[in-house]
Amino acid sequence: MSDYDFDFFVIGAGSGGVRAARIAAGHGARVGIAEDRDLGGTCVNVGCVPKKLLAYAAHFRHDLEDAGAYGWNVGTFTHDWARLIANKNEEISRLNGVYQRLLDGAGVELIRGRAVLTGPHSMQIGDREVTAERILIAVGGWPSMPDIPGADEFGISSNEAFYLDDMPERVVIVGGGYIAVEFAGIFHALGASVTLVHRGDRILRGFDQDLRLELEEELQRSGVDVLLNTLPAGLTADANGVRRLSLSDGRELPCDQVMFATGRRPKTAGLGLETAGVGVDPYGAVVVDDQYRTSVPNIYAIGDVTDRFNLTPVAIAEGHALADTVFGNRPRGISYENIPTAVFSMPPIGTVGLTEEEARLQFDVGIYRTRFRPMRHTLSGRQDKIMMKLIVDRASDRVLGCHMIGPDAPEIIQALGVAMSAGATKADFDSTIPVHPTAAEEFVTMRSPVTD
Repeated sequence: MSDYDFDFFVIGAGSGGVRAARIAAGHGARVGIAEDRDLGGTCVNVGCVPKKLLAYAAHFRHDLEDAGAYGWNVGTFTHDWARLIANKNEEISRLNGVYQRLLDGAGVELIRGRAVLTGPHSMQIGDREVTAERILIAVGGWPSMPDIPGADEFGISSNEAFYLDDMPERVVIVGGGYIAVEFAGIFHALGASVTLVHRGDRILRGFDQDLRLELEEELQRSGVDVLLNTLPAGLTADANGVRRLSLSDGRELPCDQVMFATGRRPKTAGLGLETAGVGVDPYGAVVVDDQYRTSVPNIYAIGDVTDRFNLTPVAIAEGHALADTVFGNRPRGISYENIPTAVFSMPPIGTVGLTEEEARLQFDVGIYRTRFRPMRHTLSGRQDKIMMKLIVDRASDRVLGCHMIGPDAPEIIQALGVAMSAGATKADFDSTIPVHPTAAEEFVTMRSPVTD
């Protein structure tokens, strides 16, 4: 037994922190964890889980509209936003209880409150001083608001969007990343008039160019007004609550709500990192090595607070690997190659591996691409399209990237992530018997590369 209160103390009870705490405790460590908000972090409370529930709600509109083509007499339908949010809140509350039981079952002591480092082995949590031999920083990130007049006063982030009392009739979303395009689809499908304002010339920076173009076209075709190369300049609100977003080109957009999805930053302010000697980059992200160690050898960091691969499954994998390495005598890391990613836009995106742009910088590549209307819409008449794409290294025949936009893309891309992690070649894809009739079969039936 050490002279410290804990062998391992985790600051932040999000998905990654809870996984690290549980695994370390399972290896016999005395573990504590601090959280000043709800258990489960961003993903459970104001991220992946509630967003997916709202995306389900949005997709039902299309299902109801299409049902008539298959003989269903649906009639008039309306949406109850308040009931959706209430049911969503109930599910989030249930998940918070699950996280509490997981910690209790593992023997991890939960301390409610914000932990502030006071040294390399100590922290203050409310009135309690706690010491630990090793400390893990897993506090995640927080939405950042643009530095324009009225943004903080009259605008909201995605955090508040999950708890709106009423469904706004006119929404302006500022941003072009995955959060922005996801909420654009959700609000629009639930009945709002939506304008997406983005400073770049294309949405979804960092994704494959074909995916970016396809989603942009689908959003516009569905009725979302996409304004590119445009910056917000200021936000005001009148006595009736009507907002007016001023744009860099001089226009004004009247609306009922403005949501800023302009990025997230590590939640490190006021954490006492300077006092403990923990180094951060210019954006406040904790700097770590390949063993998740910070500039202080006994202090570690994982997940979004490091601002490297900001995905919940990555944080969970990092937390598990760290606990196994430090307390389980099983030194290991994780692979950051071929991480499957989904965007729950409308239509959704699934992607794994290199984009075409990235691959062309490193390899002589062959591009296989197909675009078609889903079978279900041959009766409904909806003009939605699916686009699938494979990027192949001509020299080795290895598949370097798989990209899809269309129904079930997130579900399909998971299996393709397994194939790519196993080093699958185009010949492996070609020799696989397709499941017919499905959309997924197109990934194993594309035979001819597109011309450059």
